[in-house]
Amino acid sequence: MKYKYLEHTADIKFQAFGKNLEEAFVNSAYAMMKVLFEGRVKGNKIKRIKIKGIDEKSLLYNFLEEILFLLNTEYFLLSEVSRAEIKNNELTAELIGDDSRSYNLGLDIKAVTYNDMFIKREKSKFTIQVVIDI
Repeated sequence: MKYKYLEHTADIKFQAFGKNLEEAFVNSAYAMMKVLFEGRVKGNKIKRIKIKGIDEKSLLYNFLEEILFLLNTEYFLLSEVSRAEIKNNELTAELIGDDSRSYNLGLDIKAVTYNDMFIKREKSKFTIQVVIDI
C-alpha cells in the first residue's frame, strides 16, 4: 500500500508509506494529488525542482506546497515524481504532469498543514502523516 486516507472532521488526512524517505515523500505527493483528480494524468510537461527545509518535516511541507504552488500558478497537475533524492534536508526531483485545465478537478486544496504531521522510521519502513486544508 502506497498511502491511505484517515478520518478527519473537516480536512483530508492521509498516511503515505515507503521503503525509504524518498519513496514516502513521493507517495505523499500522490496521495495529495488523488484528492484533486482520481483518473490518469498525462505526462506532457516536466518540471525540475530543488526544495530545502530546516528539517525533514519542513522539507516535506515545502515539497507538497511547491506542488500546490505549481498547480495554482502554472496549472501544472502532477502525474509522476521521478528521480527524487533527499540529502541534507534538500530534495531534488523531476515532476511529470500536464496542464490542469485539461481535467475536471475535484476538491480544492487550500494548503498543507503541520497539524498532526509526522515522519516515522521503523526498521526498513517509513510512514508519513499529513493533513491538508480543503
